[in-house]
Amino acid sequence: MLKIPIAFLNIYFCPMKAIVGNKEFVIKQQEDKPFSFEVNGKPVELDGYLNRNGIFCFLYNNRSCQAELVGYNENTKVAVVKLNNTRYEVTLKDDTDLLLEQLGISAKTNKVQSIKAPMPGLVLSVNVKEGDTVNKGDGLLVLEAMKMENLIKAHSEGKVKKIHVAKGAKVEKNQPLIEME
Repeated sequence: MLKIPIAFLNIYFCPMKAIVGNKEFVIKQQEDKPFSFEVNGKPVELDGYLNRNGIFCFLYNNRSCQAELVGYNENTKVAVVKLNNTRYEVTLKDDTDLLLEQLGISAKTNKVQSIKAPMPGLVLSVNVKEGDTVNKGDGLLVLEAMKMENLIKAHSEGKVKKIHVAKGAKVEKNQPLIEME
């Protein structure tokens, strides 16, 4: 089953900016036709279809093209698109991003500052020490709850600022375990 991120489909519902390298494109979908757009104020019409492999096949300026969404990061709003076998990183900005940009407000991804116990349990091991640098998904500690071992992972990259628990400690739900910076 083909999965296309909602933010990628927003191109059909609202104005957006797509940034490829150092080029910016302001895209607005035209209401009257499904593949009719305005790009940087100029009309663009595509005649195309999505094949069963998830590749968008279309004609543009009497030229046959293929576009495939290779990957998408919802946090950074960066899509990797393959257009005629050439890969491009495309940063997408929706109307909210554009408004924040216009107001001069930076909308950076929030980092989790405190890792808390998701349930009461017993700390079986602490896999990091203060000052360690961790990546998203790295195992920080193991918490036993209801006779099951649960690996508590880093939600984002960062540095371990303070460890509030030690091996053998009993913890309650929402008790701070590790502080990140």
